[in-house]
Amino acid sequence: MTTESTTSATQVDWKRILFILTGIALFAIVNYAPPFPDAVDPTGKRFVLSSEAQGALAVFLLAGTWWVFEVVPIGVTSLTIGVLQVLFMIRPAKKAFTDFMTPSVLFIFASLVIGMVFTKTGLTKRLAYKMLAIVGEKTSMIYLGCFVVTSALTHIMAHTAVAATMFPLLMTIYAMYTEDDKPTKFGKGLFMGMAFVAGAGSIVTLLGAARGAVALGFFTDIVGRNVTFFELTWYMFPIGWAMTFILWGFFMVFFKPEQKTIPGLREKAKKLSGAMGKITKDEILAAVIIFSCIFIMSVKQFIPALDVLDKNAIILVSTISFFIFRLLDIKDLEAVPWNIMLLFGGAMSIGFCLWETGAAEWLAINWLTMFQDSHWFIFVMSISFFIMMMTNFIMNVAAIAISLPVALVIAPYLGVAPDVILYAALVVAGMPFLLLVGAAPNAIAYDSKQFTTGEFFLYGIPASVILMIVTGIAVLIIWPVMGMPILTQ
Repeated sequence: MTTESTTSATQVDWKRILFILTGIALFAIVNYAPPFPDAVDPTGKRFVLSSEAQGALAVFLLAGTWWVFEVVPIGVTSLTIGVLQVLFMIRPAKKAFTDFMTPSVLFIFASLVIGMVFTKTGLTKRLAYKMLAIVGEKTSMIYLGCFVVTSALTHIMAHTAVAATMFPLLMTIYAMYTEDDKPTKFGKGLFMGMAFVAGAGSIVTLLGAARGAVALGFFTDIVGRNVTFFELTWYMFPIGWAMTFILWGFFMVFFKPEQKTIPGLREKAKKLSGAMGKITKDEILAAVIIFSCIFIMSVKQFIPALDVLDKNAIILVSTISFFIFRLLDIKDLEAVPWNIMLLFGGAMSIGFCLWETGAAEWLAINWLTMFQDSHWFIFVMSISFFIMMMTNFIMNVAAIAISLPVALVIAPYLGVAPDVILYAALVVAGMPFLLLVGAAPNAIAYDSKQFTTGEFFLYGIPASVILMIVTGIAVLIIWPVMGMPILTQ
């Protein structure tokens, strides 16, 4: 071994050690701090932060630090979340570790398997070549084409399934851009953009994610009025698509492709498409299984007889079918990215931990009551900001469940209509741009190895600022023009 290689092998990564210790220090400071003051809501009700809840906040801070700076693999940070809950008696092992395999995590697993089937059967390449033949050779148009397709698909299917479907397609497209394994600006923009846009498109209908149905349930219970499927789409459509095109511009600025065009791409795509020949039996079978499951998940809320069927069970039927019909085998099962699965298991565990211990509710009430005497616009934006931040760390469904009821109680005191609270919350809950755990598409995109968690966080900051600006414009201008009630007096 040479002197140079010996030096590199023994070199200490002080930056990594610093952030490991920072996470541990934050945990220790919060966990062992004196009891925090109670949170008090507008009606005078007090919410005590128990020692378990204080511990949950401590785990939350450690996990956030380690996830952002990727001091260990992201799945290992998730395991740390479960271990700390048990060792410091924040929650029992049965609860802390059971959350690692919740129905939502299994949904993500099934979505990843769908992506694998698309790739193995050749459907991905066929779709990629057809798409490239349409959008042409300009890399800016490839960006746009991929983003538009991603956004549109989330109107009819869950954004997790869309991301899993698009991922192998984007991998095929990227392989035609460069054969080098090193990350490029085009690669970063293509995959991060897919994740961001999947969130933007998913807010437009109730089919894009579960958060919409949960929010409407709270709205109906508290306000006593129903919001229809098409009413939600009417108000969300312009915002979702505005963000889709704004994000296209965003990635063209921050990740302008190294090459303006890929010469000969259109002809190459046509030639490769032709070389694939006619669609195979496996491709047809895979498409029938996948789109049958997607169709049932999409229409079940409109058909009472199907509404009792759980979406997680429906999508897992596709996984089982792939193996029954030998579209996949044991080697494919072993190739599932378990780092991503563990990531979401940890995200679910910390989310439920914050929820069950009351830590999340304590945070929400403390934050929102700070703005209960503010101008109505400041109050609405403060709710939006809180939900946007929380949805980066915990399930967006939980962020909505924690914040929306409190906000809807405070709103009448400021003369704010409940509608604007609901829609502003749904907009920001759909677009967690800071952490991979915020949404499954973020983690799926990370599997491309084109960007680090730190890069995702860094570029997520300006993207989140843009999201808040767009939300503010919607509240002040777009929604009032469209007929949404903003103020009650």
